[in-house]
Amino acid sequence: MQNAPSQKTVLLIGASRGLGLAMVEEFLKQGWHVIATSRASSRNNLLRLADSFPKTLEIETVDITLPDQVADLRGRLQDRRLDLLFVNAGVKNDDRETIANVSTEEFVRVMVTNSLSPMRVIEAFQDLVPSTGTIGVMSSGQGSVTNNTNGNYEVYRGSKAALNMFMRSFAARHDNDPRTLLLTAPGWVRTDMGGPKARLSIEESIPSLLSTIENYTGRPGLHYVDYLGRVVPW
Repeated sequence: MQNAPSQKTVLLIGASRGLGLAMVEEFLKQGWHVIATSRASSRNNLLRLADSFPKTLEIETVDITLPDQVADLRGRLQDRRLDLLFVNAGVKNDDRETIANVSTEEFVRVMVTNSLSPMRVIEAFQDLVPSTGTIGVMSSGQGSVTNNTNGNYEVYRGSKAALNMFMRSFAARHDNDPRTLLLTAPGWVRTDMGGPKARLSIEESIPSLLSTIENYTGRPGLHYVDYLGRVVPW
C-alpha cells in the first residue's frame, strides 16, 4: 500500500494499545498514512481501527526484541519513505521491585525491551527517514536523572535513562545530521501501564504530544521534551 505523494507517512512501532494505539488514531485523524506495528498476538485493536481507515492504515507484525523479525520488517518496507519513525514499544516490571530484589531475568526483560530494542529499530530503519524527517522514541519523565528525587520505579527509570543515553550516543554519531531526533515524555497517563491513578487522560496527553512532534520538525539535533514541548532535564 503506497500513500499519496503529498501525504506524510509515519512508522509507529508498538501501536497495539494504550499510548501507541491513541497515537495511531490521532495521526489518522490528521490525515497521515500510518504503518502501525504490533506483536502477532495483539493485533485486534488495530484491526478494528483499520475498518474506519482502510486506505491510510497499514498493520505490520513485529516483536522488536527479536532481531530477525526487525530485519524482516525492514525488508518489507525497504522502498518506503518515512517522514516520522517513532518507537513506542515498552514494558514495565512490578512497581514494588527495586534493584535490591528484581530478578536478573526481569531486569534483562525490561532493559532489552525498553532500551536495546528501540535503538535496534532506529538503527535498522533510520536510513528510510529523509533529511527533513524526524526520528522519535517514547521516553519518560522518569528517565530524567535530575528529576529522580524519590527513587521509585527503579528498574523502569533505569531502562528509560539508558534509552536516553543511547539516543545521545546516536545523536553524537550523527553530529551533522539535519533530521530531528526526539525523546518524548508523555506525562503520567491513565493506561494499562500508567494505571488508574495517573494524572492525565489519553485525550489530554496524545494530541498535545503530536503537536509537540510537529512543532519540533525541522529542528536538527536531539531534544528531550514532554508532551507540552517543555524541555526535560537530563
